[in-house]
Amino acid sequence: MLLEGKVAIVTGSSRGIGAATAKLLAANGAKVAVNYTRDRDRGQEVVAEIAKAGGRAILVQADVTVPEQVTAMVTKTESDLGRVDILVNNAGIRFPVMPFVDYRWEEFERKLVNEMKASFFCCQAVAKSMIERHTGCIVNVSSGLSRVPGPGFVAHSSAKSALDGFSKSLAQELGPHGIRVNVVAPGLTLTDATRNQPKAMHEAAADRTPLKRLGQPEDIAGAVLFLCTDWARFITGTYLPVCGGTQMI
Repeated sequence: MLLEGKVAIVTGSSRGIGAATAKLLAANGAKVAVNYTRDRDRGQEVVAEIAKAGGRAILVQADVTVPEQVTAMVTKTESDLGRVDILVNNAGIRFPVMPFVDYRWEEFERKLVNEMKASFFCCQAVAKSMIERHTGCIVNVSSGLSRVPGPGFVAHSSAKSALDGFSKSLAQELGPHGIRVNVVAPGLTLTDATRNQPKAMHEAAADRTPLKRLGQPEDIAGAVLFLCTDWARFITGTYLPVCGGTQMI
């Protein structure tokens, strides 16, 4: 029970990496707020699975790009579970995959701005309480594409690069207050967002990976769990690729 007594918010945790992370944190003793934007049924399934395994979780609806909804999410979490010790910014911001020359500025801007809004509002909503208690852990879920971009992913790569820089700035500023801020950068991971991609694409990606397979949501969740525990108490400002070795730093 590595997180016994801790309270965590995992944004975008009704499915995929977020759901796996919420369940793993709960399995290790954390009380978890499972956040969703639209799919209440999927979020409720995650809460039910946590409860069935003996953990404690609540379901919280919030669009994390809207500051008032973020404030309400944190307020409900504190009321039902206690003050927030762990924040995992995982909520995905949709974007089109297309060549740069075909991109419209409005689409690029929407991805970049909303990516930063989601992390900015959530981090700011929990930071003051963490500063008061001189403790806290924030994990921002980025992407391997922030460092090794791919064709068609100009908006995603740019937005996640901004998130990486934002995380380093927070790590430096909040470190003296006992708050750690780190980035987990998944490689290609089999989630709802990627399962319908061409089989040949997945096979080629797995072949390029030293571990010869694609990621599973649980692989990313394990890295997040590590960064949230006292085992990582002297780690902050780091960028952790979880990609089977396709990115070695």
